[in-house]
Amino acid sequence: MPEEAITIKTAPHPLVGVLTRTTGSRGLIMAHPHPLYGGDMNNPVVTTVTRTFANAGYATLRFNFRGVGASQGEFADGRGEIYDLLAARDYLTDLGIKEITLAGYSFGAWVIVNAAAAGKLETESLILISPPAAMLPFAEKLTLPGLKQVITGEKDEIAPPQPVKKLIDSWNPAAGFDIIKNCDHFFGDHLQNIASILQLKLS
Repeated sequence: MPEEAITIKTAPHPLVGVLTRTTGSRGLIMAHPHPLYGGDMNNPVVTTVTRTFANAGYATLRFNFRGVGASQGEFADGRGEIYDLLAARDYLTDLGIKEITLAGYSFGAWVIVNAAAAGKLETESLILISPPAAMLPFAEKLTLPGLKQVITGEKDEIAPPQPVKKLIDSWNPAAGFDIIKNCDHFFGDHLQNIASILQLKLS
């Protein structure tokens, strides 16, 4: 699927992103890992997820949070990044995309859960990859009816399987949960495992 560079003109910090278009009504927004540790929209996990959804016929949008790459502004401790996520959602909605999935990897997953905890999400489906349960605080007393899938690595020290499972049991016990064997937080040679898990969900 061809990609195009776009600008999300949200005040006061325009954001840059990459879009794939579709004629359908389904879309994916993918949020990247922690900006202070080199996370951006070109992360291999981010591009793997967006490519998988694009191949399934979804419009996809991956973008840089404020202060990353050519996106303007400064890191805002995850609070301001909620509004970046919502601006990306509004961008897809303005294109006529009505069924939106929000996916996030590590810090991006944390931002999505925080957006839900703040009452900012609507009917979006949610996919969380390595939500950093051992690094950042998550709200446990939170219901996420839209949570469809969580993926982490067996050897992920930032998103260890047991703490992640505890969160899922609180958020939505019906959500799918896959643990990739011999895999750490960065997924290395396991990107195809992520794609295969998601392809089953999308088939």
